[in-house]
Amino acid sequence: MSGNVRLLDDTLAAAKAEGRSALIAYLPAGFPTVQGGIEAVRAALDGGADVVEVGLPHSDPVLDGPVIQTADDIALRGGVKIADVMRTVREAHAATGKPILVMTYWNPVDRYGVERFTAELAEAGGAGCILPDLPVQESALWREHARKHGLATVFVVAPSSRDERLAEITAAGSGFVYAASLMGVTGTRESVGAQAEDLVRRTRATTDIPVCVGLGVSDAAQAAEVAGFADGVIVGSAFVKRMLDAPDDAAGVEAVRALAGDLAKGVRRQV
Repeated sequence: MSGNVRLLDDTLAAAKAEGRSALIAYLPAGFPTVQGGIEAVRAALDGGADVVEVGLPHSDPVLDGPVIQTADDIALRGGVKIADVMRTVREAHAATGKPILVMTYWNPVDRYGVERFTAELAEAGGAGCILPDLPVQESALWREHARKHGLATVFVVAPSSRDERLAEITAAGSGFVYAASLMGVTGTRESVGAQAEDLVRRTRATTDIPVCVGLGVSDAAQAAEVAGFADGVIVGSAFVKRMLDAPDDAAGVEAVRALAGDLAKGVRRQV
C-alpha cells in the first residue's frame, strides 16, 4: 500500500494557491493517553490545522524542550508503543482525510526495522516522516524504503547550516523542508526573529519544495509573522502546553481545537 506523500504535496500547494501558509501542528502520540492523543490530533485538524506531525515519544528527545519532554515522559510511562503511533496516524487520517506525518528520532526506527516501519506507516495512511537526527549522508536506506512506500522524507535545517549543506539536504528531502527558526530546542518564544526569514530565503535558493518554519511559534500574531515569509508554520509546544495546563483531558482537547482556530487565522493573516 502506498502512503500519502501526494496528499501532503497537494495540501501544501492548495494553501499556497490560497495565498497563505499552511498550518502544521505537532502532538505526541500517547499523550495524555493513546485515545486522548488521537482526539487531540483530530481536534487540531478540525480546528484548522492543514497537517499534523505525530511525535513518537523518545526517552532522550534532543530537539525537544521541556514542554514536549514532559508530554513524552507521560506517554512513555503510559506504555506507548510504535503500534500506538501507527494507530494514531491511521485513526486521525481516516477521520479527517488530512495528511499525517510521524516525527521521530532515528534510533526507534532503526531498532524496529526500516522496511517494517515504512510499510506500516504507509498502510496507516501516513504521508511521511520527519527525522531530525538522521544525517543526509546516512539516509539512503530510509529514503529507498520511503520512496517505495510513497512517503515523504522531511529533513531539518538550521540557521547554522551553510549554503552548500542546505543544497545537499534539500536535494535529498521531499514533502517540505523543516526550517528550525532558532538554534536550540523546541519551545515557545517571545519572538521568532530575523534568523528564520534569512534561513527560509537561503533554503529556497536551493529547492522548489515548500519551506516550513518551526520552533517558537505560540500564537496567532507570531503565526502571521512567519506566514509572511514561509510556506508553512509549525506549532508544537504551544499545543502541548495547552493540554498540560488543562484541568482534564476533555478540556485539553478543546484547548487544542481553539488554538488551532486562532493559528489558522494567523496563517491567513487575519489578526
